[in-house]
Amino acid sequence: MTSPPEFKQFRLALLQMGSSTGITENSTETDIKVANLKHARDMIDRAANASSISDNGKPDLIVLPECFNSPYGHIHFPVYAETIGFTPGQEYNMETTQSQSVKMLSDAALHHRVWLIGGSIPERDAADGKLYNTCTVFSPEGKLVAIHRKVHLFDIDIPGQIKFTESETLTGGSSTSFFDTDFARIGLGICYDVRFPELAMIAARKGCQVIIYPGAFNMTTGPLHWELLQRARAVDNQVFFSMCSPARDPKAGYKAYGHSMVVDPLGEVLGQAQEHEEILYFTIDPKPFHAARAGIPVTVQRRFDVYPDVSSGVA
Repeated sequence: MTSPPEFKQFRLALLQMGSSTGITENSTETDIKVANLKHARDMIDRAANASSISDNGKPDLIVLPECFNSPYGHIHFPVYAETIGFTPGQEYNMETTQSQSVKMLSDAALHHRVWLIGGSIPERDAADGKLYNTCTVFSPEGKLVAIHRKVHLFDIDIPGQIKFTESETLTGGSSTSFFDTDFARIGLGICYDVRFPELAMIAARKGCQVIIYPGAFNMTTGPLHWELLQRARAVDNQVFFSMCSPARDPKAGYKAYGHSMVVDPLGEVLGQAQEHEEILYFTIDPKPFHAARAGIPVTVQRRFDVYPDVSSGVA
């Protein structure tokens, strides 16, 4: 594996995206997806044009939330699923893609010359028809450079509060994911993946300085653990950690918690949204990353003679 790029200061934008105003009770699934894609593109455009309203300049990296193109629910995933057909290590043909969402995201990244983490969308595998919750990543050239299929499916049952079973329609991914930019190596996960510290540990030990998970916690798990888990993963691995949520929609069947945020390597919350639609901007400065690792050098104090290295053997 190649060495990670030098960690440089960069600008990050989290798009806590709400429901499109173009959706009505008579809207079809096609209408809803078209409206969601238009709304997402509008928010990307607003974020990328931030240089016109801020002295800090436009973002280098823009992030969308989990399931941004569809309602969140296992009954919706098969209806909204798109075939992506990405193979790691191979050039992706944007001209022949069947995915509306991929086309829109690629065009937006290229138009604004930014890195773009396209939240996640339901994906239907071209070979076997299995469904995944999939994050896509685009370079400033509009190229699809990485995907992450949600590894841990959200199957929970808290009596009297919430029951949700992603596995009724989705299959879990089987690989870890990261990508390199000119300013950082960035690890990926999606929502429920954050409860499994091994995934973030592997990303950090593979050289990721920043880890970003699109996610959609709810009104039960959000107040309990949304901030706690992000701070834990940041401190555990001495990395910048961020999750990007949808905005809360009181009319939706699944009500997202919101509160998109960024946490630094010492566990400090650098900023967070509330529950409504919002674009958050951050300057990610490498200084806290280096200071944390120099002052509390756990990255060189681990005892793999006593316990195993979870990243060993992981490609």
